[in-house]
Amino acid sequence: MDKLSDITLVSRVAVFHDRRAFDALVRKYQSPVRRFFLSQTLGDSQLSDDLAQDTFIKAYTKISSFQSKSSFKTWLFRIAYNVLYDYRRAYHITDEIDVVTAAKPASVEHDSQLSLDIFNAMSQLKPTERSCIALQLIDGYAIDQIAEIMEMAEGTVKSHLSRGKTKLADYLRQNGYGRR
Repeated sequence: MDKLSDITLVSRVAVFHDRRAFDALVRKYQSPVRRFFLSQTLGDSQLSDDLAQDTFIKAYTKISSFQSKSSFKTWLFRIAYNVLYDYRRAYHITDEIDVVTAAKPASVEHDSQLSLDIFNAMSQLKPTERSCIALQLIDGYAIDQIAEIMEMAEGTVKSHLSRGKTKLADYLRQNGYGRR
């Protein structure tokens, strides 16, 4: 049913330039797209919002090229991944995104510290590992969908996931999470 409603909305946008239909798609997918970018930018909400906005602008201008070979969500995330890739290339960000850790007051809640630790752990990953991890663990994509979004072989995606998960587990273990 979701796929049918997405296809209906996409058709209305492509054929009739129906902005309300596009607004419905944005409302449906803005949180997952923004969450993807938050994991990639290690919590930089302003940059994540900018990248998400760029993604939806590109989706709107290219919506007539959507051919239903995959779900609209997969197609949208492919655009999001390309926006991220273009951003990294434009700013020569190749391996790491700097993590700015401002001093926090003593009253910082455990959840905030855990979020910061997860972003720090994600910063240890190469960009492709970070993208694969985010798409699988945060957004729930299957390996074949990740391969389609990132235009990689499934075996390559599995390798990035394996290395990324090992690095995340090691980092979190070294920082007091889990068994030692």
